[in-house]
Amino acid sequence: MITSKQELFDILDKIKSISVAVMGDLMLDRYVWGQVERISAEAPVPVVHIRRTEDRLGGAGNAVKNLVSLGVNVDLSGVVGPDDEGKLVASLLDEDGVKREGLLVDPSRPTVIKTRVIAHSQQVVRIDREDTSPVAPEMTSRLMEVAERQIAENNIYLLSDYGKGTVTREFLAKLSELRQSKGGSIPIIVDPHPANHNYYSNITIAKPNKKEAEAASGIVIKDRASALEAGKVLIKRWNADMMLITLGEDGLMILPSLTTDAIFLETMAQEVFDVSGAGDTVTAVFSAAMAAGASLAAAGDLANIAAGIVVSEIGTSPIEYKRLRETIDLMSYVMNE
Repeated sequence: MITSKQELFDILDKIKSISVAVMGDLMLDRYVWGQVERISAEAPVPVVHIRRTEDRLGGAGNAVKNLVSLGVNVDLSGVVGPDDEGKLVASLLDEDGVKREGLLVDPSRPTVIKTRVIAHSQQVVRIDREDTSPVAPEMTSRLMEVAERQIAENNIYLLSDYGKGTVTREFLAKLSELRQSKGGSIPIIVDPHPANHNYYSNITIAKPNKKEAEAASGIVIKDRASALEAGKVLIKRWNADMMLITLGEDGLMILPSLTTDAIFLETMAQEVFDVSGAGDTVTAVFSAAMAAGASLAAAGDLANIAAGIVVSEIGTSPIEYKRLRETIDLMSYVMNE
């Protein structure tokens, strides 16, 4: 960590005054918590006795939840199905005070739902229901109309792509054209997915994880030098202003441009239970911090600390403002005090 505690606290205060537009693949994350006391007589599988069920916002909804937890005003667009799960997603968004005029209902597809069965702090099985085909052209047109309004009314535009069909090739092309028409002034942050690696273009910041960066760049990341090489390849390939690559246990790399030195930050994770959603946390916190006027190093530190906290939780969990602030305050190795 290379930023003072006071600077990080100042950023957290400023974050509460910004607004972020989030577009992407919405999901419902359902957690079935239970206990295992025996093996089934029907097959060699555990019998899970359900104790409780919990529903959370997933996919792009997790990025939304992270931002809301930090006090950011969020303006959402995405697609759900005409089902009970879609209604539940809308209800969860309403509980968090999210602006959701851009939430569209597609009668031709179900709401994406991931059901995780967890017993004794271990995931036993995950059951997915989804349609990953691209949404219909008319749905893409409606999402683009919403995007133009969102870009005009918010500080940044965050694209959370999970490859579930909401973010289409046509949408990305139109978004690129829109940013080009504005002289590149529109701040667009993309959390990419392999399904669209060939279509990202003309963006402000891309945040692939290590595996995604390797797949998109064709470079195996073994150390800082190879991470830097991959970052430069992706800046060129996606015509991005900046690259942020999360490197798992090796922390993260921020590459401001092709001609600027990269910033490497060591991981802040103390104990890892579940990395689900950690990428959303990094993207959300880094984006919000940048919109609040933070330096790259400070935004990276804040995102890194937040990710270190959420991976210590079981399941997809957003960062909480109070816990983030308390964690920063307890750090004894902060420089530049």
